[in-house]
Amino acid sequence: MTALKVTATARLTGHNASIFALSPGRSSQEFFSGAGEGWIAAWDLEQPQDGKLEAQVQQQIFSLAFEEKSGQIIAGDMNGGVHFINPGQPEGSRSIRHHQKGVFAIKAVQGWAFTGGGLGKITKWDPATARPLESLQLTGQSIRAITVSPDQKIMAVGCSDNNIYLIEPASMQVLARQEQAHDNSVFALCFSIDGQTLFSGGRDAHLKAWAIAGPSISPLADIPAHWFTINSLALHPQGLWLASASRDKTIKIWDPGSLALLKVLEAGRDSGHINSVNSLFWSSCHGQLISASDDRSIIVWQVEGR
Repeated sequence: MTALKVTATARLTGHNASIFALSPGRSSQEFFSGAGEGWIAAWDLEQPQDGKLEAQVQQQIFSLAFEEKSGQIIAGDMNGGVHFINPGQPEGSRSIRHHQKGVFAIKAVQGWAFTGGGLGKITKWDPATARPLESLQLTGQSIRAITVSPDQKIMAVGCSDNNIYLIEPASMQVLARQEQAHDNSVFALCFSIDGQTLFSGGRDAHLKAWAIAGPSISPLADIPAHWFTINSLALHPQGLWLASASRDKTIKIWDPGSLALLKVLEAGRDSGHINSVNSLFWSSCHGQLISASDDRSIIVWQVEGR
């Protein structure tokens, strides 16, 4: 292994339930979290212990995104609800029961918001009006992950039908479909910094890499990366490292070019999480990796190459 120095610099314990979602905030030093008690909190990486409750909904929050143009936090809940929240004005929030079952994935793209529901429908929204613009019945099973290429021209969608779909955001046209991408649900997706590689993590605990060339997708690598489900993938802002989070309670850091394993973060040795790690977010502020867990905590990790 190439040596990395990784230090847990803060453990944030403001939530009272499992934390399922993390999102970038209004600045490079801010991020949002959403959890099972319905709280959405804002955190400042310069003063990480001083979390602020931004809003509360009545259902478990499974997904979050911050849409810059409208300045809204968009949250998805366990019963198909989509919530459009204006930070600082939670009384002006708008909630729409749109999907069936959980909303596991939300992504802000080109001024729109895309939500994925538990019965396979993906919907494009106008965040300014909180109105759905178009829906696509992509599959009959849950949409678990949505990510977008760096140029925002291709969305990748991972589903519980084991497939990965490539979609053009403006037209909602399906460009390609990789069938049986994993042996079970596709839970996590992340593009490389040049947009030419797509990384995926599944319920089968495998980490895979796919070549993206125009509208086509083809396999590059397949690694048995964890013991249990990979819940989240996150790429360092400069593309230096790829992080994976798993139900096996660990975080692993990989070389995104070779998929060589560089570091394993666990509870005993590294003061890591003691339950499933559900979400990752890599901040551009001081190169910090943020992780959220079923143990109701958020950990801020300082990652440095040696």
